Amino acid sequence: MNGMTLHRTAADRAEELPGSSLEHPFGPDWEVFKVRGKVFMLMTEVPGRPVVILKSDPGEAHALREENEEITPGYHMNKKHWITLEGGDGIDTGLVKELVTESYRLVVGHLPKSEQPVDPRTYGRPA
Repeated sequence: MNGMTLHRTAADRAEELPGSSLEHPFGPDWEVFKVRGKVFMLMTEVPGRPVVILKSDPGEAHALREENEEITPGYHMNKKHWITLEGGDGIDTGLVKELVTESYRLVVGHLPKSEQPVDPRTYGRPA
């Protein structure tokens, strides 16, 4: 997957998520997706390379980095809880959608129950 397809796939998935909003608090070069005011995804370019930055469970983040050279610690974020995706052969549409959804679920899971737009334990998971 190339970098522009990565950005489009991630943005399309983020826009589908209940309560998701797009903001540009760091200027036009950063797209920041939030749910109820909390960031779950950032997109920008790092020296000309499109990247997507997502929240991830620390154990899962470590495993993902071990398995995919296109997944690295979160750019300008907590390296334990965030990952950065770059385009490449190890990244496909399904993985991008899954990781965006998981990032969203992690953030929603930390919101007060009354503010959660979905049940983070079941949303987006197979029945």
